[in-house]
Amino acid sequence: MAAIPYADLSAPDIQPLAARIAAERGSVLHLYQMLLHAPPVAEGWLTYLTAIRQKSTLPGSLREMVIMRVAWLNGASYEAHQHAPIALKEGMAQAQIDALPAWRDSTQFGDEERAVLAYTDAMTRDIQVDRAAFEEISRRFSHRHIVELTATIAAYNMVSRFLEAMRIHADETK
Repeated sequence: MAAIPYADLSAPDIQPLAARIAAERGSVLHLYQMLLHAPPVAEGWLTYLTAIRQKSTLPGSLREMVIMRVAWLNGASYEAHQHAPIALKEGMAQAQIDALPAWRDSTQFGDEERAVLAYTDAMTRDIQVDRAAFEEISRRFSHRHIVELTATIAAYNMVSRFLEAMRIHADETK
């Protein structure tokens, strides 16, 4: 059960933004139902995550791999539940999703993916990224992709921390 009740989507001050979220995302997911307690925060969140998910030039399979790894590292089951179908649609194999917890011991990932996963782990677990992990990313990606990758990892750490603090889970009915 969520830490506080979800916002009333029919409230006059919330309804227009709830309608926009539904139009852009297909529905108003639990995450946004909670964020709508603070409409300006929900609106900023929507804009930021839309830029990360829909306007970035980072390959979708890498983006979703990062999101799934962050979800696993942070124990954010809702985030993983929401993104697993997207990850598959973007080109990740189910075997890769299954191997994410122990990716270092897996043969499911190529060198570029391994560099991205090491960078994701460093940003999520250690905050400070060691020189070797950053140099490996720098050898493989343009400045734009480095910024987009870094912003994606940071954004989904924000998402998972919000979800877990507010106790938002996939098995809730509202």
